[in-house]
Amino acid sequence: MSEEESLIQKEKNKVKAIGLMLFSAFSFAIMGVFVKALEDIPSFEKALFRNLISLIIVLAVLYKRKESPWGHKDNRKYLLGRGIFGTLGLLSFFYALDTLYLADASMLNRLSPFFVILFAAIFLKEKIRKYQMFSVFIALLGVLLIVKPSFEFQESLPALIGLMSGVFAGIAYVFVSYLGKKESPYTIVFYFSFISTIVTGIIIIPHYVSPNFIELVLLIGTGITASIGQFALTYAYKYAPAGEVSIYNYSNIIFAGILGFIFFSEMPDILSLMGYVFIVFAGYIIYKYGKGK
Repeated sequence: MSEEESLIQKEKNKVKAIGLMLFSAFSFAIMGVFVKALEDIPSFEKALFRNLISLIIVLAVLYKRKESPWGHKDNRKYLLGRGIFGTLGLLSFFYALDTLYLADASMLNRLSPFFVILFAAIFLKEKIRKYQMFSVFIALLGVLLIVKPSFEFQESLPALIGLMSGVFAGIAYVFVSYLGKKESPYTIVFYFSFISTIVTGIIIIPHYVSPNFIELVLLIGTGITASIGQFALTYAYKYAPAGEVSIYNYSNIIFAGILGFIFFSEMPDILSLMGYVFIVFAGYIIYKYGKGK
């Protein structure tokens, strides 16, 4: 293949990656709509269905690839860490979806890349560059605008739990970063889905609500759209480096805002909208200056 053909192919792959990132972001936004629409179903039960379906899908993939789901012995404590913090992040996110505007909950969950920077510096001893420090500062200003802290703890609790979904996800992704070249991505997804299914399954036993037909369809839809979003994201990074296409993941906020308005008549206030701008700008800084590093 000539250099010109190689460049054309690279550009085609990048277009595919962008398309997959947008599709992934839209799938996760649809998942958020399903979760929020299930008003009478406990958050733990929604999380159970979301992860049980993902678990079935990833087990089918592992079986087809003839891979063991358990990973290498030396990595299991890190795989467990990814599963535990991923579960905490998911449960926090689902609670936020139940109590906040769809766009607010989605934006707070999308803070995980900034927490990855902080936790990777602490646990993986990665150096924090100046542009990363600046982006984290801008993102935190955005958080303040969305959360709008008050002295009434009860009023701030849903937003704080939404923020914790980003913190827990950030820790989980540090484990993913560490395991990236040591384990199959399917093994990593398996641990998350398996641990989440076990934890939510145990917790929900005394609180289980038998869903009607419509609710069952939405619960299954939650698992399917989450799985589609995850696989689309995985394949997007296969076609192009994360640094070139990760910015498009923030389109989830646009989709969530539009869907929240259409289905729930939600209109975030001016402070929240300003917070979105701050956080997306912070994400753009990482995208702009992080490419090639």
